Amino acid sequence: MRAAVIADVPALARLRYEFRAALDPTAETEAAFVARCVEWMAVRLEAGTWRAWVAEEAPGGSIVGTVWLHLIEKLPNPVLEPERHGYISSLYVRPAARGAGTGSTLLRACIDACAREGVDAILLWPTPASRGLYERHGFAVRDDLLERRLVAPPDHAGGM
Repeated sequence: MRAAVIADVPALARLRYEFRAALDPTAETEAAFVARCVEWMAVRLEAGTWRAWVAEEAPGGSIVGTVWLHLIEKLPNPVLEPERHGYISSLYVRPAARGAGTGSTLLRACIDACAREGVDAILLWPTPASRGLYERHGFAVRDDLLERRLVAPPDHAGGM
């Protein structure tokens, strides 16, 4: 596992498509999505507004997993409370590489980065199949967080 670099972006965009296309019907072609996603990812990795890690089959081998982290600033606070949140997104390991701890290793990279940055809380939206992974790493459903969806979420009944 290592930090993602700009040269990884095309592979990361393809992994993102693979991940999301397995959950819901797609709204654009793979080629169109990958082109759009490559641009988005490259800008954010270069600027450092998002961080990503990759898992490779072997050093220098093909990328089999990834995770993304965005640090969100909170408003300044006069009490003893950290002023950042972490948002983890797109933790994905190709099916053939699952079961070997790759997802846990990628998740640990995000958690460790958040700890170094003094993050208050880490947020994410799991798929039904990934809930156990997050729970094993200390994530729990909160009763003090509200959400208002502006678009109905897709049905993930057959998701990962």
